[in-house]
Order: sequence, then C-alpha cells, then structure tokens
Amino acid sequence: MINTGTYFLFFLTCLALPFHLTAQDEVNTDPCRIADIQKQADSIKQYYTREGFTVLREASISMESEYELPILMPMKQGEPYEIVFIGDSRSNICEVKMYDYKERQVVYQRKKDGEPYQNIIQYGYKPQMSEYHMIKPVQVNEFQKKNLCGYIIFLRKTGPSLTKAIL
Repeated sequence: MINTGTYFLFFLTCLALPFHLTAQDEVNTDPCRIADIQKQADSIKQYYTREGFTVLREASISMESEYELPILMPMKQGEPYEIVFIGDSRSNICEVKMYDYKERQVVYQRKKDGEPYQNIIQYGYKPQMSEYHMIKPVQVNEFQKKNLCGYIIFLRKTGPSLTKAIL
C-alpha cells in the first residue's frame, strides 16, 4: 500500500520539472540558489507544518561529489524528528547516514538514478537518548564534481496534525 507521503513526494517532483536555467541563474555567484530545490524545500516544509512539525534548522549547502558533509544536530530523547535532504536532481546517487553520539550508525538511506524522487531523502527518527547526532549527506554526480547544491531540513513534531484533524 502506498502512503500519503509517497504521493506527496510525487507531487513535489512534478512541481520541480521542467527546470530551465535563466540568465539570472547563470550569473548568480551562490551555486546553491537553484529554484527547483527551493520549491521542493518550501513544499516539504508546508506539508510538515500541516502535520504538526516545526522547522528547527534548514540550510542550503554547497557540496562536492562523493564527499560526505557532516552536520551535528542535538536531539531530545523520545521526541519525533523528521530529517529531509534534497540533493541536486542531476546527481546519480543521494545518500544520508546518521550516527548517534557513540558513532553507531542509526539510519542509512540511499536513492539511485531512476528511483522515484531520487534527489529527496526523508526519514523519521525518535532518539533513545538526548544527545548530538551526526548526519552525513553525500551525493554522487558524474558530470559536476564541485558546487553541487543540496538542502537540509530538520523538523520536530510539536503539535497535532491538521490533516488528520480535518478528516
């Protein structure tokens, strides 16, 4: 059975395509201001806000192909979190690993070329202890090795879901 999150991700992918580079984007000195990633990030944040989540942190990130980018995030025991990584839509592989404070891998997600929503990785996590976690997103792009764009969003459940309340 396909859940509503899958349909939501399909909708986001349809919004982002087709992507055309404009003259303004070509002269932009910040390599991580790509419109399709920002549209996807905004749609994801709106969806999770309706589901009772609050954005804790978000950032556009510049990445290099095949290199992990370590990000530290404090998490509280028993709190439900959602972590979303959006990679460049032209990357062949997007991957996220997450480690707890004792450096044990607690999450591994990978999307390859040809999979639905290949540039979006999202997962929920409820920590067993209040501690810092390290999230390591990476993307592999055969054609562009530097200045790959990515976006990371950390959310925490803080309220009731509006969509369930309506139903």
